[in-house]
Amino acid sequence: MDATLAATEAFLHHQIPITAAMGVKVAAYDAAGLLLTAPLEENHNHLGTAFGGSISSLATLAGYALLWLELGDHTAHIVIRSSSLSYQKPIRGDLHALCHHPLPDDLTAFKARLEKSGKARISLTVTLSENGTACATYQGEYVALR
Repeated sequence: MDATLAATEAFLHHQIPITAAMGVKVAAYDAAGLLLTAPLEENHNHLGTAFGGSISSLATLAGYALLWLELGDHTAHIVIRSSSLSYQKPIRGDLHALCHHPLPDDLTAFKARLEKSGKARISLTVTLSENGTACATYQGEYVALR
């Protein structure tokens, strides 16, 4: 694991303790976005599929962590303002949550607003998948504060 991914994972586990209990791993940060994973073993329900609360938590965390990395300012506070989650099919294996990069112009405007006013919001999309098939889609609006 590269140093950036390891530092992000350590930050999440320290600042948001449930991430360690869920077994959250920062798996990749590349052109596709930020990928978080979590094992089914720690996140299953009574049916042996992924627990809805774990799916929601992992999606929320993926957006949070992507912004944390994109901002590169660890003094900024990032909070979730609103979110929605659509479940298309059960997840029967380990959880994979990919937070897609926002459009470059949207990210530039977000950073400019934060710099100018000390507060900015942005919408992010996260796809949770199993074996390349989308199982849940999350939309979250995040706010950064200085």
